[in-house]
Amino acid sequence: MSAPGGEEPASVPQWSVPLADVRLPPAAVSAATEVLEGGWLSMGPRVEEFERAVAERTGSPFAFACSSGTAALQLALAGAGVGPGDEVVMPSLSFVAGANVTRELGAEPVFCDVISEDDLTLSIDSVERSITPQTTAVIAMHYGGVPCAPELVDLAASRGVALIEDAAHAIGASAPPGECGSWGEAGCFSFFANKNLPLGEGGMLVTASDELAETVRLLRSHGMTTVTWQRHTGHASSYDVLRPGHNMRLDEARAAIGTVLLDELDGWNAARAEHLEALRAGIGPIDGVTMPFARRREGRSANHLAVCLLGEGIDREEVRERMRTAGVQTSVHYPPTHLFSAYRGARADVAVTEAIQERVLTLPLFPHMTADQRDRVLEALADSLG
Repeated sequence: MSAPGGEEPASVPQWSVPLADVRLPPAAVSAATEVLEGGWLSMGPRVEEFERAVAERTGSPFAFACSSGTAALQLALAGAGVGPGDEVVMPSLSFVAGANVTRELGAEPVFCDVISEDDLTLSIDSVERSITPQTTAVIAMHYGGVPCAPELVDLAASRGVALIEDAAHAIGASAPPGECGSWGEAGCFSFFANKNLPLGEGGMLVTASDELAETVRLLRSHGMTTVTWQRHTGHASSYDVLRPGHNMRLDEARAAIGTVLLDELDGWNAARAEHLEALRAGIGPIDGVTMPFARRREGRSANHLAVCLLGEGIDREEVRERMRTAGVQTSVHYPPTHLFSAYRGARADVAVTEAIQERVLTLPLFPHMTADQRDRVLEALADSLG
C-alpha cells in the first residue's frame, strides 16, 4: 500500500534490542477501553483520580495532569513568575524543552554544567556561578533518574530563586529531601512513550504552593474559572476568564492508564535497576567505555537511562552505526542545548559538558529486558569498539 502521493511508507527498523519498549498490562488496556466505551474522553474524573494518586505518591498537596512534561515545565515557570527580563539557570546536558519554554515566557536560559564524568547531574558550583540578580528560577534536572545533589534546595533558597525540578526521568526516585518532584516550588514529570511511566504523551506538575497551584489551574485550561467536566456534571453553568491561558490538559484514557501503571512503577524501576547493574558489570572489562554514577549519593534512582561514556577519540557515530547493523538501537542523551543554533551565544558555564558531549551514548534499557538482550547489547558494544 502506497503512502499519500504515491510514495512507499518508510520502513521501521526491526531491532533485536530496541532502546525502549512498552508493554502495557491487561489492566491498563481494560482501564482505557472502559473510558473509550464510556463516552467521556476529555479531562474529567479519571484525570482527577490520577492526580490524587501522584499527589499521594510524591507527598504533594497539589498535582495537575498536563498534556506533556514540556507543558508542566512551562506552567511551573509561569507560576513562579518567570517573564521578560528574567533568567532561568538550567543544565545544558538536558532535553531542549526547558530552554524552549523559558524563551516562550520571554526570559533567557543560562546554561550550567554537570558535576563530572562520573556524575551527570547539575553542578552546584556551576549553578552558584550562574545566578545573577536577574535569575528568577533554577531548573534542576534529575539526569537519568538519579536525584540531583540535595544541596541545590538550600542554594536556591539562600539566593531567593525558585527551584523547579525537571523530574521527567525521575518518577519513583527520592533522596533526603523526599520524593523527586517535591523538593522545590514545583516538580514536573513526563509520561512520554519512553519514560518509566509511559502514556505516549502526558505530564504532571506537583507543588505545595497554594499560589502556584492557583496559577497553574487557570493557565492549564485557557484561564477559565471552571472546566468542561464541572459544567457537564452541573457543578457550574458558566465561566469567567481571569487571564490568558492555554489548553495543556490531559485526556481521560491516558489518565486511566497512568493510574494503573503507578501500581507497576516500583517493580518496573527495580527491574531497570537490575538490568542497569548487569550492564555496568558487563561494561567493566570492555576497553574504551565507562558508565557514570559508579559512586552514588544517598537516595533512590529511578534508573531511567543506561548511559555510558566512550573513550576520547572514539567516533560515536561509527559505534552507533555498527550497533545498528547488529540490531541494537542506541541514542544520545543529550546534544547539549547551548550548541543548538537557537541558543548559540547564550551565557553558558559548561566546561565538563563540552568535554564529554561527543562521548555520551545511551544503551537500551526497559523493565522486561531479557538476559539475552543484555548480552546482545554488550556483545554489540564490544564488537563496535573493537
